[in-house]
Amino acid sequence: MLQRTTAAVLALVAVFAAGCTIGKDDAGTQVGAGSIKKIDALSGAQIRVSSKEFDEQLLLGQIALVALQAAGASPQDKTNITGSSNVRQALTSGAVDLYWEYTGTAWVSYLKQTTPITDPQGQYDAVKKADAAHGVTWWARSPANDTYAMAGSEATLAKTGVKTISDYAALAKKDPAAASTCIGPEFKSRDDGFPGVEKTYGFTLPEAQVHVLNDAVVYPSIGKGDPCAFGSVASTDGRVAGQKLTVLDDDKHFFPTYNPAISIASAVAQKYPQLEQVFTPIAAKLDAATLTDLNKKVSVDGQKPATVAHDWLKTAGFIS
Repeated sequence: MLQRTTAAVLALVAVFAAGCTIGKDDAGTQVGAGSIKKIDALSGAQIRVSSKEFDEQLLLGQIALVALQAAGASPQDKTNITGSSNVRQALTSGAVDLYWEYTGTAWVSYLKQTTPITDPQGQYDAVKKADAAHGVTWWARSPANDTYAMAGSEATLAKTGVKTISDYAALAKKDPAAASTCIGPEFKSRDDGFPGVEKTYGFTLPEAQVHVLNDAVVYPSIGKGDPCAFGSVASTDGRVAGQKLTVLDDDKHFFPTYNPAISIASAVAQKYPQLEQVFTPIAAKLDAATLTDLNKKVSVDGQKPATVAHDWLKTAGFIS
């Protein structure tokens, strides 16, 4: 999916500041032999792996790093870049080689398409075809859908009777204060964010009732109903359950599908086509329930992304 936007120059600063090899927070965990086998062509290959800055992306970045090491590469950890556009620029400029991107984000934000494709495979195929012209190859689509969503606490929904985004829009028109909303900085400006929600559902929430917060702060703020009753969330984020939030039904089907998939520089994909066979089975196992549970270990339980990634790859049989 998703996240915050900053000046493009920060992307490259973050990339080179994060220019260490795998294991900067994994306490020295080693990778053994599992279903991922050593690939001779990858021996020593310094694949630069990136990610955005939020927990799910940090986790996916570490999964890629561990998997690449198991396959014989010498991956470099360039994860934790703030903002979707900055990670994308790092990829297209050649500063990094690959990262997990979301099909909906690419379709709307990078390819500037205004009509989402509801079929997940159709969305992926359309993105893959269109992005080839930008020197980007797409591999390994996960079935998980980390879509943007609007949510409220159980108490808020019981009090207001809101179940759908249409209900929320009606409340925003009738009683804006009761529909006070917390959103992340990137969600505030993206076409597939709050402006699109307002346009599709036919309402405009007064600025005084829109609270722009760090994404991590949005979840507890919705949970306690202060300073907002509703807010933007990521559907696979472990904090949705952790804060006992309920996702509103997107009854007008505004949000596109956001399947995470490997987004890789085409030149690197052509040089190391064997990488696809490393990531495809991993992506297949990252369904919504699995990814949500892994996210919870990071966001709610406080485990390090590298530890969660390594443990899951081991449990799933990819490494020993």
